[in-house]
Amino acid sequence: MSVAAKHPATPLSPDIQERLAMLASGPRRLLGIVGPPGSGKSTLAAALAEHLGPRAQAVPMDGFHLAQVELERLGRAQRKGAPDTFDAAGYAALLGRLRAQADGEVVYAPDFRRAIEEPVAGALPVFPETPLVITEGNYLLLDEPAWRAAAAHLDEVWYLQVETGLRLERLAQRHQQFGRSRAEALAWIAQTDEPNARRIEACRTRAHRQLVWDTAHGGYALMR
Repeated sequence: MSVAAKHPATPLSPDIQERLAMLASGPRRLLGIVGPPGSGKSTLAAALAEHLGPRAQAVPMDGFHLAQVELERLGRAQRKGAPDTFDAAGYAALLGRLRAQADGEVVYAPDFRRAIEEPVAGALPVFPETPLVITEGNYLLLDEPAWRAAAAHLDEVWYLQVETGLRLERLAQRHQQFGRSRAEALAWIAQTDEPNARRIEACRTRAHRQLVWDTAHGGYALMR
């Protein structure tokens, strides 16, 4: 789902609200949200942006998915979502532009539309007066050159932890929503999503803070 889509209000714990207020209180800052597939990164990014209103803009890493035709040319279509199926250098360049955005300049970021499974260029305007840009994606903490270049532009990275069973069911439902059968969804998760998840989880200790989805209370909280 696009981070620009509408989401119902999601409770944020007081400590998250306090930290958000700090990040959005001064000059331009960039906050990264990272987590394995199905953890709810885009939903969290939308909730954070909604909480801050005009003081924040959500910009997804998924806008830098390579187009399907290019994935097929490269022979990577069956691994869509793996690190090498993104334009990581282009993503790092966008974050650099957002970090140094000049007064009067509008920076246009791409979005990813799940309905067509393709990135859409120039879909998200980021205005210079917006103090906080929230970006979310799988590989913000990956220890590879292009991804390290992207992370270098982020003031903080928050890792989102969600109970595994809930995360996998969310993934299955998402794949089914966009055309796969239940069996096809589970096969894709096993062959593609979960190997990626292992790489992402291995980097979690590099995050500045870790958040948890509290199922009992239906909201997000910082882990102690």
